[in-house]
Amino acid sequence: MLRLATASLAGTAIEFYDFFVYGTAAALVLGPLFFPTFSPVAGTLAAFGTFGVGFLARPLGSVLFGHFGDRRGRRPVLVASLLLTGASTVAVGCVPSYGSIGVAAPLLLLLLRFLQGLGLGGEWGGAVLLTAEHAPAGRRGLWSSFPQIGPAVGFLLANGVMLALSATLTDGQFAQWGWRVPFWVAGVLALAGLWLRSSLAESPRFLEIDDHARVPLAEVVREHWRLVLLTAGALSAGYAIFYAVTTWSLAYGTERLGVGRTDMLVCIMAAVVVKGSLTPLMALLSDRYGRRTLCLLGCTAAALWMIPMVALLATGEPLLMFLGFLGALLAFVTMFAVVGAYLPELYAPRVRCTGAAVGYNLGGVLGGALTPIVATALAEHGGRVPWGVGVYLTGIALCSLGCFALLPETRPARVAVPEPAAG
Repeated sequence: MLRLATASLAGTAIEFYDFFVYGTAAALVLGPLFFPTFSPVAGTLAAFGTFGVGFLARPLGSVLFGHFGDRRGRRPVLVASLLLTGASTVAVGCVPSYGSIGVAAPLLLLLLRFLQGLGLGGEWGGAVLLTAEHAPAGRRGLWSSFPQIGPAVGFLLANGVMLALSATLTDGQFAQWGWRVPFWVAGVLALAGLWLRSSLAESPRFLEIDDHARVPLAEVVREHWRLVLLTAGALSAGYAIFYAVTTWSLAYGTERLGVGRTDMLVCIMAAVVVKGSLTPLMALLSDRYGRRTLCLLGCTAAALWMIPMVALLATGEPLLMFLGFLGALLAFVTMFAVVGAYLPELYAPRVRCTGAAVGYNLGGVLGGALTPIVATALAEHGGRVPWGVGVYLTGIALCSLGCFALLPETRPARVAVPEPAAG
């Protein structure tokens, strides 16, 4: 289990590195380079628009790779999704700027971001299911949290490389070629991930299925549509919180508050370190007290903290900004540390790869794709303290709280049957 969980963690870390490095670049440099005819705010909005396209592609990726995951196995999905995400990320680093090839530059950026999202849409389902379906029921939350640590590791890798380049290069060097280096690094990481995953065994739960769904998506839509919508709505708050902290606040702090790139990145990364470190603990608590209980607790905390968070961000003081980000990410991890076990337990095994991944990634569209765009627009029309952003995030948290309240509790450590079928 440790070898399997470690390989899943490494793989998700690499793929989320690819996804996050684009978000950081969108907040810092992509607007002026690829949308130079726009005003600074409009350029940032356009860059965040291409960032959002990756989220729109993720549900499509979950359908595509989920089909093969439910029909052919979880393991092949991990290899194919990693190859697609890695290749498209390296290609982003090679796209010429608007000044070189004109409108073709943002169009290529849009296409490659779509392919990134397509690959990542397949990654999560395969990695989480392979771990969850190997794990004993009483410790499924703990083992399934390893892939959930991957996004934190990927974020720290992406921003660590960006931070090192930002600190050592001039603004001109960083804008000219420095921002491309993290995208090229993705190629080396993808090769390492493929090597790690080459020896993984197929999920025993998948091998036990005698009657595979012919068209998994059709069965999910027909029999589990309500569950898909509830899980998407429930998870949207987590996405909104994470990308408000890691993407929107980075642009807001550097452009509106005049905080240096290095200071902003350090504040955000420090909060992500704490979040990642606490993921196994929260998952272990879910094995004892239930998944839904922790999700409800995390949503409640998020609803209470969003307005204080934006007030602390608006101070521009590194320590206060860090405290604001930390509170938000603690609420986030209380929810998302457990979803690696929770979502697979909600769906029947024969359509689990499709159902769990589609619900997870639709939540990303609702929360992750829109939040940087909406928050940037709301902050532009507010004062120094972007109260509108706080109200917006609070509203999403309350909606997610309602969705979690309507979902069943799985409590695998207390239920005799570890594989409940949901509909």
